[in-house]
Amino acid sequence: MNGYFALPPVKNEPLQDYSPGSPARDSLKAELERQAAITLDIPVIIGGKDISTGDIKTVVMPHNHRHVLARVHQAGEKELKRAIDAALEAKKSWASMPHSHRQGIFLKAAKLLSGPWRDIINAATMLGQSKTVYQAEIDSACELCDFLRFNVAYADEIYRIQPNSTDGVWNRMEYRPLDGFVLAVTPFNFTSISGNLPLAPAIMGNAVLWKPAGTAALASYYFYLLLCEAGLPPGVINFIPSAGTDVGRYVVSDPRLGGVHFTGSTATFNEIWREVGSHISRYNQYPRLVGETGGKDFVFAHHSADVGALIAALVRGSFEYQGQKCSAASRAYIPRSIWPKVKTLLLREIEELKVGDPADFTTFMSAVIDRASFDRIKGYIDEANASEDAEVLCGGYNDSEGYFVYPTVIEAKDPHYPSMCEEIFGPVLTVFVYDDDQFDEALELCDTSSPYALTGAVFAKERDVLVEMENRLRHAAGNFYLNDKPTGAVVGQQPFGGSRASGTNDKAGSLLNMIRWTSPRVIKESFVSIYDITYPYMVED
Repeated sequence: MNGYFALPPVKNEPLQDYSPGSPARDSLKAELERQAAITLDIPVIIGGKDISTGDIKTVVMPHNHRHVLARVHQAGEKELKRAIDAALEAKKSWASMPHSHRQGIFLKAAKLLSGPWRDIINAATMLGQSKTVYQAEIDSACELCDFLRFNVAYADEIYRIQPNSTDGVWNRMEYRPLDGFVLAVTPFNFTSISGNLPLAPAIMGNAVLWKPAGTAALASYYFYLLLCEAGLPPGVINFIPSAGTDVGRYVVSDPRLGGVHFTGSTATFNEIWREVGSHISRYNQYPRLVGETGGKDFVFAHHSADVGALIAALVRGSFEYQGQKCSAASRAYIPRSIWPKVKTLLLREIEELKVGDPADFTTFMSAVIDRASFDRIKGYIDEANASEDAEVLCGGYNDSEGYFVYPTVIEAKDPHYPSMCEEIFGPVLTVFVYDDDQFDEALELCDTSSPYALTGAVFAKERDVLVEMENRLRHAAGNFYLNDKPTGAVVGQQPFGGSRASGTNDKAGSLLNMIRWTSPRVIKESFVSIYDITYPYMVED
């Protein structure tokens, strides 16, 4: 390259509001009708070639589980091993491509997503993952555009970090991709995360195997096609829908594994870590493990809290996208002095929430993702209904047409009641009411009752109280909110991730994550050669 190229200005993708009568609303509704009328056949894609294995899993509408949207071919042992070989072959030219050309592909992808592909990806997310129009827009359009653009900018920033040089010496830092290939294992709940996990390593010159969540395969497939249209070379990202057990057996154990980019359950990430540990002597290098896992995210209120703001945070933080966000508020600590007012207003607001088909733009929330999720959440509600240590204040479920769990609030008498401590991943908020004079003890409970440390929010009008809560809960959340809901992190504004059982805290949407996909090499060039073997101290007086 004969020039240091400046990237286009980077800014967050603007939201479409889809207001009645707007062209955006009409266009998206037409795409929803088109996708609902077809059943897509989704292949395994290795080295740019479509492969039909005949081992099929279906994608259904969670809100209408009899409606099949796609038939997804599954990769087995043969395909997974072939994908590794294809990735490593493609990496030879991909890693040596000037980084400006790699960056150009992903900037073009962002422009395609912002424009002609916006309806396609949003509609697939709404139908396949039961997201409302607003939840799809902030996720599969805006956040995914942001990941594409900001990650390119972070990569450029990394490349410009160079060591100091002295007189006669030029020191340089080269940011190589990792040895081997990267495995990206992606979740169902965010199309943006599903896209980001393979693209972040690829931007840094890595070649990737992408295992999408089966229930989100529709939107993931469309995004893969978008990347191809943007000019992504064959084999750089290989699309391998498959069983987790097969990925563990044939991919994670491969000696050429360079890294794993993961978002999903803590249990699954633990299993990947164990698998890597058991094969550590076989690898050609130590694999990088980057994971964002579970959460038991909290809202903690002081008696000085603004009750109106607290209610809004509880409702939106707990029930948007059916509570299926890693950051969703699922436990709350409320002082007894304000609980009667909070309870009355909270239940009143919940009663007004519309639950139904996301294609109906008046819907606030829809169905949970699948039967397994429905049954797990149902179990917590049934247990609370039968327990003397809890009271179900509102909520319930119905699976006759879709996997619907209604906004549920449980009041726990015991701060260690299971739904106060265990991740549910559904629209269930558990509240513990503490005595006002037990504020310190309640903070201790908040910090220690859950193994997770992803997001948390605190509410108080008194600044000294906010300072105290911020300090006392320093390690309880990687994303911490003052007088705001614990959801809604924006790329470039609130880099996302937590520690403890919530992951490696490598902060998706930041330079911290991107630098994990490089293996730097320092190059020292001496302009004047040295011939003397001895040093001055060796000379006698």
